[in-house]
Amino acid sequence: AYNCPSCGAELICDASTAATSCPYCGNPTVVPGQFSGALKPDFVLPFKLSKEDAVAALKNHYKGKPLLPKAFTNGNHIEEIKGVYVPFWLFDANASGSGQYEATTSSSHRNGDYVITTTRHYDVRRAGTTQFMGVPVDGSTKMPNGHMDAIEPYDYRAFQPFSTAYLPGYMADKYDEDADTCQARAHSRMRNSVSSELSASITGYNSVSTLSENIHIDYTAKHYALLPVWMLHTKWNGKDFLFAMNGQTGKLVGDLPTDMGKF
Repeated sequence: AYNCPSCGAELICDASTAATSCPYCGNPTVVPGQFSGALKPDFVLPFKLSKEDAVAALKNHYKGKPLLPKAFTNGNHIEEIKGVYVPFWLFDANASGSGQYEATTSSSHRNGDYVITTTRHYDVRRAGTTQFMGVPVDGSTKMPNGHMDAIEPYDYRAFQPFSTAYLPGYMADKYDEDADTCQARAHSRMRNSVSSELSASITGYNSVSTLSENIHIDYTAKHYALLPVWMLHTKWNGKDFLFAMNGQTGKLVGDLPTDMGKF
């Protein structure tokens, strides 16, 4: 394991790795010693897609973009993509919600020289319960949350009990945000999901406005897991560009710059 002196990421790689570069910031690093003191994850989701799959996906992502800087399309650059087991907290919970809404319907008809519009107002109530299993929140401050949300979902049926046997050939990040810190994001995602489901059940009206909602979430379990991500970091014109691909499904996300010279 080593700590990146640039961004502080604590990463684990196999014993044969003597020098590498940080997948988060691109800083070259020499691996100094052995890993110690890590909290053992509960589960690991093994990589399903190989480096060749990731390179092909990235080349396809770059394809047909003539204004992309040459630094991005360079073959040597693309080969620097790395497989990283990213730390995630997974939350299980039971949720209940209720809401009061004002809804309207409108109809119009002509009466001589006048158009008469009739608007009816309705008092709408909704309530329900739901269960959440494994809501994921990445436990790394170096990884942009938007990237991790965008490459979801993962198929948890492929989870395996954690073993270091899955690590050789990849790097594994150690979490630097604990479960209590990450629970706030999970809580927000669950609340938004319950609110959306309540609102989606109100149909047949011309307009609906929310008067009040009461949502309660009761957490039942949490798990620490490592999920597979292919990552490539690029610096261009002083800006950082990070690409992330789901190592199980191949879903990819990343921002692309425009070379104004080519433009």
